[in-house]
Amino acid sequence: MSNELMAPFMFAALVVFLMIGLPVAFSLAALGLVSGLIAIELGLFPAQFMANLPYRIFGILSNELLLSIPFFTLMGAILERSGLAEDLLNGFAKLFGGVPGGLAYAVIVVGVILGAITGTVAASVIAIGVIALPIMLRNGYNPRLATGVVAASGTITQVIPPSLVLIVLADQLGKSVGDMYLGAIGPSIAQVLIFIGFILMMSIIRPQSMPPLPKEERVSKGWTLWKDVLLAIVPSLALIFVVLGTIFMGLATPTEAGAMGVVGAMILAMVHGRFNRTMLWDGMVSTMNITVMVIFILIGATVFTLVFQGVDGGKWIEHFFTAVGADDPVTFLIVVNLLIFGLAFFLDFFEIAFIVIPLLAPIAKEMGIDLIWFGILICVNMQTSFMHPPFGFALFYLRGITPPTIRSSDIYLGAIPWVLLQLLLVGILIFYPEIVTGLLDKPVTADIQSIEIKLDESEAVQAPKPVPSDDPADYFKRR
Repeated sequence: MSNELMAPFMFAALVVFLMIGLPVAFSLAALGLVSGLIAIELGLFPAQFMANLPYRIFGILSNELLLSIPFFTLMGAILERSGLAEDLLNGFAKLFGGVPGGLAYAVIVVGVILGAITGTVAASVIAIGVIALPIMLRNGYNPRLATGVVAASGTITQVIPPSLVLIVLADQLGKSVGDMYLGAIGPSIAQVLIFIGFILMMSIIRPQSMPPLPKEERVSKGWTLWKDVLLAIVPSLALIFVVLGTIFMGLATPTEAGAMGVVGAMILAMVHGRFNRTMLWDGMVSTMNITVMVIFILIGATVFTLVFQGVDGGKWIEHFFTAVGADDPVTFLIVVNLLIFGLAFFLDFFEIAFIVIPLLAPIAKEMGIDLIWFGILICVNMQTSFMHPPFGFALFYLRGITPPTIRSSDIYLGAIPWVLLQLLLVGILIFYPEIVTGLLDKPVTADIQSIEIKLDESEAVQAPKPVPSDDPADYFKRR
């Protein structure tokens, strides 16, 4: 078997293993090791090549950037149980509830704030769904619209800093987390505006599907209303500043900011009177499970990609894109995003980030594509992995918290318009990269040919003074 056949064999075998339902981390590691042994026996690369594997695994385990993942996960787990989402939803529901679609607007805004605080989709979807869904259904909202807006608002977390996905992508692309966060600001705002625009359009076309709250449920007015909203928002904004502001200002690393976020989440939970040892323990167990899953997938992906690159898998992928006509940046990005969208039916975002990104990033860099732009595009696309059937995790979370009267078909069909809106943003970002790169520092470049050195002609050129000699006889000569 030659290199030309070994790479597609590995890729096809991986697809088969994942479709069978075998654990991703162990499938990647086992396939990588077996393929490595086969490649050595066939003489595709020497046995010494596999000696790089321990060093790569050690590099993963010693990567301080990955420490931010358990910190942000723990912060989200604590906030999920602190009552913050309930306060935010109640405040914004009172503020927007008097207009058609008011509750939907409130859910989107709260999803943005929770996304900027928790960084985890599960925490956002569950926290919003438990509180907002009963109110929306009780007030006559269409079940498909209600479940769709809750799921979509929870998945905004993917793009909004301090997203765990952005941290992972920054690590895989070799870019700073701060730059990834800055690049994500524009797409985050664009995504929110698209969602709000959709609700506005639906409120005009089908106002009966999202009626306003009755007056008896909007008891707060005037200064009382604004006081309730401000009391709900101010603690959240303070925590957002601690977590994100310190990163953007260069005062803290993502790991340090995550640690401060955990402390801030504990303080907020104490303020709400809901902090206890049980809540902390449950949050730590949930964090441990997620962190271990991420690390094992990353180690397995490292084994697979090492062998895959050793059998010239990168060249095979490059030839594939050339064969389908994706030899220019725009076409390449379109084909990549179609590939990611297809893989998202079967894989979650961590698996896509660890398996696909290391294979595609070198090709994107060779084409002159900004890797921050590339990473944000992939991140926006991977939102759909939580939304589209049959394996959208956000839909699974919703199924677990919705009443039995809501059918699974309503949840799946309700998600489709929001998936299309997310894909719309992907298309916009492909053709308007400035939305991502506008806030990034531009590299300072200089044209060597234009550099001129000018001397001040008013100063005469003087001969250098003789250096004094150490010979004593020379002293008397100078005298």
